[in-house]
Amino acid sequence: MARTRVVIVGGGFAGYHAAQHLTKNVDHDEIEIVLVNPTDYFLYVPLLPEVGSGIVDPRSITISLPGTLPNVRLVLGNVTTIDPDRQELSYDDPEGNADSLSFDRLVLAAGSVNKLLPIPGVAKHGHGFRGIPEALYFRDHVTRQIELAAMTDDPQERDARCTFVVVGAGYTGTEVAAQGPSFTETLAARHPELRDQPMRWKLLDLAPRVLPELDRRLSRTADDVLRDRGVEILTETSITESTEEGVTLSNDQFVRTRSLVWCVGVRPDPLVESLGLETQQGRLVVDKHLSVPSYPHVFACGDAAAVTDPHHPERLTPMTAQHAVRQGKLAARNVLASLGHGTFAAYRHRDLGFVVDLGAGKAAANPLHIPLSGLPAKTVTRGYHLAAMPTNRLRVAIDWALDTVATRPRVQLGLVRSGTVPLDTASPELPDLRSERANAEAEANPGGGARS
Repeated sequence: MARTRVVIVGGGFAGYHAAQHLTKNVDHDEIEIVLVNPTDYFLYVPLLPEVGSGIVDPRSITISLPGTLPNVRLVLGNVTTIDPDRQELSYDDPEGNADSLSFDRLVLAAGSVNKLLPIPGVAKHGHGFRGIPEALYFRDHVTRQIELAAMTDDPQERDARCTFVVVGAGYTGTEVAAQGPSFTETLAARHPELRDQPMRWKLLDLAPRVLPELDRRLSRTADDVLRDRGVEILTETSITESTEEGVTLSNDQFVRTRSLVWCVGVRPDPLVESLGLETQQGRLVVDKHLSVPSYPHVFACGDAAAVTDPHHPERLTPMTAQHAVRQGKLAARNVLASLGHGTFAAYRHRDLGFVVDLGAGKAAANPLHIPLSGLPAKTVTRGYHLAAMPTNRLRVAIDWALDTVATRPRVQLGLVRSGTVPLDTASPELPDLRSERANAEAEANPGGGARS
């Protein structure tokens, strides 16, 4: 007798934990679990800024899917279409070959992509921060700018190459800006030509303060740390254009720079809207059991799902790892219930707080809504990350320890921008520039949705 096939689309926080829950609770002689993902690893996104600044090795935050999900069949590919009526999906493998896969139950956990606003030049000149290729490219790019600055005798060019603009003062943008100054100072220290050259980091956001999602005391903590490190914080400010020479700010100031880091937020993967099913804020509408109305064999979770917040019925749950992990586990439980194993459950959660690593012994955290700063916040933040990672904890801890006693890697890997580091993920039909930019940046939950 053929086994019942459960297909999970996406190996991020929601998809990984759905697969993990299923593989621990099924009879594999009866149920086949298939995970479709572009890579063979689950990425622990919150530590990407530390990869970008050379603190953590990229392999330390990539969790092998075949190695940690026994009895789960991995299919490498990008899903292109899903037909819920025929219970079949199509995908392209890494070498561009098209194939299809049938399913009895589907868990859509496709995650999110960069939210690119219709600002001229951003897609061409901006750098995203959503994956390993982007983080490594960022590290190479910053290193290259410092080395090129040391080569030139033109003071204007040198200033431009030593100026770095980060747009989006949410989690990722704040962490990138916090890690940046020490990284560039380390790079510049080996070039006598840059002895008196300032390293300028600017952090922009339309919100009135950094980390607007957090308690004001935590926001002030982050603000103080950033300013102490020389980061120029420009609130209620964004950019209106990006060119090869620099960026124009919304206050009409032109900043000469070769480095624009785009961290304004994320949006659901375009696959969600391509299904033709009902969506809300670009996310697939589901019921309290995370199943899709009219298609009880289809479930969705994480950034792809429009899950109503039980504590705030007028809102959807934020696109964070805290929700994605719980929804992934619940989707797996309810898939099993739909197959006659166990009972259905509705989505509930308790907010455990947030952690933001600010580098160099600094952090901001509010575990269980207790605001912390300084060493206690740093301890809680790193402890949380180690506890939340499925494996590789020792590797990450060793990387952190080495950073305190050894010099960070300071060489280029020769990476160039390519299709592996795309920023242009926006819809072809772009709405009005100013209203879309204002609304999206005000509402965005930057940083890849991977907070505690």
